[in-house]
Amino acid sequence: MTSRRVVVIGAGPAGLSAAAAALSAGAEVTLLDEGERIGGQFWRHHPELTDPRLQHQTGRFRRLQDEIVAARVVSSAVVWRIEPGAPVRVHVLVGPADAAQRRGETIEADALVIATGAHDRVLPVPGWTLPGVASAGAAQALAKRDGARLGSRTVVAGAGPFLLPVAQSIGLVGGVVAEIVEAAAPGAVLRGWGRRPWELAAAAAKAGELASYLGSLAARRTPYRFGAAVTRIHGGSAVEAVTVQRIDADWRPVEGTARTVECDSVALGHGFTPRLEAAIQAGCEIAPDRFVRVGLQQETSAVGVYAAGEITGIGGADAALAEGAVAGLAAAGVAPADLRYRRPLAERRRMRAFAGRLATHRIGAGWTGWLDAQTVVCRCESVRRSALDGFAGASSRAVRLATRVGLGACQGRTCGRSVEEIVGETVGFDRRPVLGSVRVGELAAIRPESGA
Repeated sequence: MTSRRVVVIGAGPAGLSAAAAALSAGAEVTLLDEGERIGGQFWRHHPELTDPRLQHQTGRFRRLQDEIVAARVVSSAVVWRIEPGAPVRVHVLVGPADAAQRRGETIEADALVIATGAHDRVLPVPGWTLPGVASAGAAQALAKRDGARLGSRTVVAGAGPFLLPVAQSIGLVGGVVAEIVEAAAPGAVLRGWGRRPWELAAAAAKAGELASYLGSLAARRTPYRFGAAVTRIHGGSAVEAVTVQRIDADWRPVEGTARTVECDSVALGHGFTPRLEAAIQAGCEIAPDRFVRVGLQQETSAVGVYAAGEITGIGGADAALAEGAVAGLAAAGVAPADLRYRRPLAERRRMRAFAGRLATHRIGAGWTGWLDAQTVVCRCESVRRSALDGFAGASSRAVRLATRVGLGACQGRTCGRSVEEIVGETVGFDRRPVLGSVRVGELAAIRPESGA
């Protein structure tokens, strides 16, 4: 019997778990990832520089490494196009992102697992283009991968439990966290995380992580402010201070509550945005909540295409590992009644109960109240808030052509959702004919017989 060919896009927790599960079921697996090393954001590391205290579940990572030795792992691989069908065809460019020319390749498969994850959602703030401002994920990556800190004194601000490990990481590499600023109010946090506590008991590992984070903050006497936001960042040539202001339940700034916190760096993280481009190009249905819709075996609406991890809903590494295992087994052709599904399905059920509480930290529509006319919204094209005024109800094409918003290097990945909330329309930045940045010369070098 010929083994099924499975391609997995993304080598974070979901992708690694999918590859391992598919291999265990006898599939021939190709694992593609943009990074130089497998692991994704969760297991971002450097063999010589990473402090072991900055890593979680390293034993699980090592086991997955051992389990995928039979897979073809292609790092520094940018997927720029997907052709759904039987077989599905995945077009990639392989090589360092800044190389003069990368090698083009087309991979055919019987099944595709998309595990592209998510990236930080960072809301625009007056002054956020100053040197010293970064996303919370970037600040953590500096610490995990390079053992470096963003600055000497950092304000970590935004929403959600991810602020905790970011603050811990900064402290472990010698930085000082001036304070953590969480948008959700104390009452909302208690109601959101305190309901049905028996469900959280099933996620014991998360309780251990939380205790580690809180212990680290207590040891450093780091202030934790609830119901507030950084509404302005001050400085000349670099960050010098921030304005922290109370916000209401809809994230509108409360007048008369502003205060100044001195710092030289800011890490902003307002949740996560799923990387949907590959799933959309593969023909997967996207649910109203802007995540990939999947079935019991992580199958999507596209035949032969499965999805796992943060693109199906933000839930953290444990949920991604469970979903990846289910998707990998299904992609390899394992029947739904097979007992090998039992453990990952049970783990997925437990972790979804945990993930549901993240809605406590959802972004309120009132955040646009802290923007002024000169606030840069699209960093790539330097499009300011004032340029977007008057485009409420306009078409996506009109907004882009008139303002150039989202037409820069990131193609709206950073600003897209924020632009939509400012103009009140879906701008459609997720739908890209080319998934990654490709040079014209690289396209010209791909021969027709390669299938591109």
